[in-house]
Amino acid sequence: MTPLVLILTFVFVMLLAAVNFLAELARDLMMMQQNSYRPDRYMRWLRSSGDTTSYPRLVGMCVMLVSLVSFNTDVWAMALIGLFSAGSAITLLRKKYKKPLVWTNRVKRIYTVMVLIGAAVAAVAYAIACRQNMLHGIYFVSVVFLLMYCLSHVITMLAVYMLGPMERHINRRYYNEASAILKSMPGLKVIGITGSYGKTSTKHYLHRILSESYDVLMTPGSYNTTLGVIRTVREYMQPYTEVFICEMGAKQPGDIKEICDLVNPQIGIVTAVGPQHLESFKSIENVQRTKFELIDALPADGLAVINNDFPFIASRKVGNVACVRYGVANCEKVAFVATDVVYDAYGTTFTVKGDGKEITLHTKLVGECNVSNLIAAVVVALHLDVPESKIRHAVEKIEQVEHRLNMKRTAGGVTIIDDAFNSNPTGSAMALDVLASMAGGRRYVVTPGMIELGERQYELNREFGAKIAVSADVAIVVGEYNRAAIVEGIGSTGNSSIEVHEAATFSEAQQLLSAMLRGGDTVLYENDLPDTFK
Repeated sequence: MTPLVLILTFVFVMLLAAVNFLAELARDLMMMQQNSYRPDRYMRWLRSSGDTTSYPRLVGMCVMLVSLVSFNTDVWAMALIGLFSAGSAITLLRKKYKKPLVWTNRVKRIYTVMVLIGAAVAAVAYAIACRQNMLHGIYFVSVVFLLMYCLSHVITMLAVYMLGPMERHINRRYYNEASAILKSMPGLKVIGITGSYGKTSTKHYLHRILSESYDVLMTPGSYNTTLGVIRTVREYMQPYTEVFICEMGAKQPGDIKEICDLVNPQIGIVTAVGPQHLESFKSIENVQRTKFELIDALPADGLAVINNDFPFIASRKVGNVACVRYGVANCEKVAFVATDVVYDAYGTTFTVKGDGKEITLHTKLVGECNVSNLIAAVVVALHLDVPESKIRHAVEKIEQVEHRLNMKRTAGGVTIIDDAFNSNPTGSAMALDVLASMAGGRRYVVTPGMIELGERQYELNREFGAKIAVSADVAIVVGEYNRAAIVEGIGSTGNSSIEVHEAATFSEAQQLLSAMLRGGDTVLYENDLPDTFK
């Protein structure tokens, strides 16, 4: 091999190692984004996922160590580095993610700093090693790229820490701009919605109903953090907007108060208080306190609308503002209740009773959770003087929210119940009740179980499995994260007629289904774990 060919070959391998490193940085940054750019949450994910000692990283570390021996020549070492880097890079670049990296301006800033850190380390490595000769310098840089691939988490967290002061300055500027916009609109009606679950659906339903009488803006998608709300106000708020529906999410105490301090809601809806995000909240009492930060922030002439079906809502006194309690299952001490609930092939018919009114409604939606969410929306609409005729029309026209207990039929006559977004103990039980009511064919449930339930993770997934056993004919348990708990729960019922299958991925579950499904069957997809869980 001529010197020129050897140099070009070494450079090519070095570039492969660099591409592999850059692809891994993008994957790490995706996970950092899914953990809200918070190093503490990112570290928790690292500990729980074992990503720092994953199979590809361990293989990469072995290749790096073997390469340092170099077999008396750098050629064999570079061959090993090239083979590993090519295979790893192809895998990373071709892999599809449920929630891929969103290239926001913040992500671009962080990624740029990550790349610069890597480039600086590589440059220093070359300056040290090239004193021997150019080939040795290129070889040593390739080894360093492989080392940085194995330790990419460190670079990710370092870049986030380095940019921390800048990001806080930028966020404060955006916060002040959003605050100024809201203060310039004194007539704007602001409605806050929070809850362990049901807040996104309620937001959509309320938006559809109020749009019959008002110009309404709602936070789009899952823009339920302070930064998401700021972005909504800065980019979507118009001078003629009359109502702003603000979804408020929380991972820890104080998150909702922070949003309330910005938007100053006059009406607050609490849809649920349950065992969600217990890994960060630690106790359901902390969940309750955090959700009621919305109610505590309401002005004296405001209105609280809260769901008494949940014990940790029913037991919480509200004395700072007028409070309307509603319910479906718990009809005691509520001002509004849903009665005469009937499900059919075309949706649900029910009657909302309260404040001397009885409004019979029909919706395409199914499930008690959707009925409950609609009551909250109806209560607020009545409070804002939306005519009953317009409420009926809007509820009839409400479309199902994607991945939140919506139903559709395939060309082959199979009914799909899609409840794949963010499963929780209450919602999953309601979804299984809908599945159990389906007749005419076999009932399938495909699920990886529920997450972020803290110390109750195993217990609640075991109960979920027991509920599956009496609601479905076939269960396909996806992944390993909750498999043992769900299978144990199914077995605890003694129901030997239910078929239980295990699948490593949803793709594998789909292959199982395709071989079993027949016209008239029903499939419930319950939850879809994000990329931060296996």
